[in-house]
Amino acid sequence: MRVQLKRIICTTDFSDVSNHAIPYAIALAGEYKSKLYMCHVIDLSPAAIYGEAVLALEEQQIRMTRYAHDEMKKLMGEEQVDWEPLITVGSPAHEITRLAAEKAADLTIAASHGRSGLKRLLLGSATERLMRTLPCPLMVVRAPEGGAVPPAGREIRFKRILVGCDFSAHSDLAFQYGLSLAQEFQSDLYLAHVIEPPVYQDLVKSRSGVREEEQQDLRNQLEEKLANMVPEEARSWCTPITVLLAGQPHEELTKYVVVHDIDLIVLGVRGQNLAETLFVGSTTDRVIRNATRPVLSVLPPVQAS
Repeated sequence: MRVQLKRIICTTDFSDVSNHAIPYAIALAGEYKSKLYMCHVIDLSPAAIYGEAVLALEEQQIRMTRYAHDEMKKLMGEEQVDWEPLITVGSPAHEITRLAAEKAADLTIAASHGRSGLKRLLLGSATERLMRTLPCPLMVVRAPEGGAVPPAGREIRFKRILVGCDFSAHSDLAFQYGLSLAQEFQSDLYLAHVIEPPVYQDLVKSRSGVREEEQQDLRNQLEEKLANMVPEEARSWCTPITVLLAGQPHEELTKYVVVHDIDLIVLGVRGQNLAETLFVGSTTDRVIRNATRPVLSVLPPVQAS
């Protein structure tokens, strides 16, 4: 499957954090010759909650819309991509999902504040809501400490792409996206599987305990399975790098990404409901909150709503 990114939505609230996603959107739009929609959602609900006169909301909306258009033009400058502003009013996650469906977007890009713990529970996470409601994959860009934004002219290339593989249908779809992006950018493709002790302990234990030969046999089988994921026709340009890790998936993946200077992580989303995710968190959620590199989360279309 060759992924086509014809229409890309990039979200911004004009903060330094959210604007960190813009260079990635510009790079992808330029590479794929995509239509880029720069999306800003005006959320007036706080004004109403804290006593802003309801009669003044319409006037406030007009002022904020005008401001948003001006900011969009400043942010995009002289970038040579086909772009269009999308400025709307409402709940950010709901409006972005609606616009992605309306524009038949192939990808949405957003930045993450990387909240965790109690702050995340109290404030919620628009990123996690988007991950499970968007009708297209979501690329989350984690802003660096201090909120510094790379200059718009900086070239962004995905030289090394890592795909998390657990051999499920979810990770298989993520692999298809990772393989296609690797072909587009001529990237090194890393296929990573994490051996979780609770999952594999019955396979590597015997009456005499864990045997070294059984462990090695298991690793050989997994490496072969990873390598066989790459179709024969792709081997003319792609030599996959198989990676076996052991431990908690989100911890091992985020550590490997830093050590090996990975540029993009691609993961499938299993579709946990939001309540489960807020209190427990999936591997993809946890990687997004901890990884310092962009994460592309891919949700099967049958689960998107």
